[in-house]
Amino acid sequence: MLERLRQLHSGRAWIAVAIAAFTGGVLIPLLNALPARGSFLHVPDYLIPLFGKFLCFGIAALAMDLVWGYAGILSLGHALFFSLGGYGMGMYLMRAIRGEGVYRSDLPDFMVFLDWKTLPWYWRGFENFPFAITMALVVPGLLALVFGYLTFRSRIRGVYLSIVTQALTYAAMLLFFQNATGFGGNNGLTDFKRILGYPLQLPSTKLALYVVSAATLVLVYLLCRFVVTSKLGRVLAAIRDAELKTRFCGYESTHYKLFVWTLSAMLCALAGALYVPQVGIINPSEMQPSNSIEMAIWVAVGGRATLVGALVGAWVINGAKSFLTAAFPSAWLYVLGGLFVVVTLFLPKGIVGGLMALLRRWKGSGKPS
Repeated sequence: MLERLRQLHSGRAWIAVAIAAFTGGVLIPLLNALPARGSFLHVPDYLIPLFGKFLCFGIAALAMDLVWGYAGILSLGHALFFSLGGYGMGMYLMRAIRGEGVYRSDLPDFMVFLDWKTLPWYWRGFENFPFAITMALVVPGLLALVFGYLTFRSRIRGVYLSIVTQALTYAAMLLFFQNATGFGGNNGLTDFKRILGYPLQLPSTKLALYVVSAATLVLVYLLCRFVVTSKLGRVLAAIRDAELKTRFCGYESTHYKLFVWTLSAMLCALAGALYVPQVGIINPSEMQPSNSIEMAIWVAVGGRATLVGALVGAWVINGAKSFLTAAFPSAWLYVLGGLFVVVTLFLPKGIVGGLMALLRRWKGSGKPS
């Protein structure tokens, strides 16, 4: 196992991963907790949830790169899996405040407002954290499994698959907007107070959620790296580049695509489950098709089939989004569209893919002829 772990990266790459993990998972929390407020070394409390949100986006980007970059499946519906994971966590957080809501009822406030008398059956058990986190992963995974089985078995691929995935998330968004669905309708789930007994407003709780997100991102990255450097990863790349030839060689592409599709959906749901307690709300707008398209743009800008590129793309774009939506709210969508066009035309391999190509060319030019 240790030998297989060592093979995931070269020695230099492992050092880079260790430095990045230490900076994100240890150094930033220490700079938030130890230096005095006002010190130039102190990381302000308000940045911790923002950084935690970016880490969740990084996990979602890895999930997207796994299925698009390595298997050639362009999903425009991953926001659905992200949101379902978020709703699973949101249901737990709503059940954790029983009797402390506006109406002091055992039911969530929105149910009291809508004159619901009893808790729906699909809400039962969510007061238990292990059950809730399991459902947050299993439900999106089962949906992905059934949807993937029907589409891959029908040989739906390419742009048609992208359209179908977008239609799925759009239909789910319309369903969740309805009050009768039992998920808070337009307002969604909010007014969360505590997780595992710890108040969400405390800086220490926010810091703990950040650390958990950072550790999860490292584990997800290693898992994705493990998959793409294995025989499974090579078969996925072959399916991406020439599916018919791969099938002719005896590999049943449906099984491989179904596995990586379901795994990607569950990783995306995990990102959503970590995202919700840090932002304090989940509603159907998280399922809107533009969110899924943004995930694809993260990967395209950072570099498909690189994993690191997906992380870079997610953080660069969301960093720019955080700045521009505050400074120039009306300009953000133009910048995002322009960035996507420029990268597509001049950096088809994305930022990291382009840099890696330049590095390989530089190393090649240094060899004796």
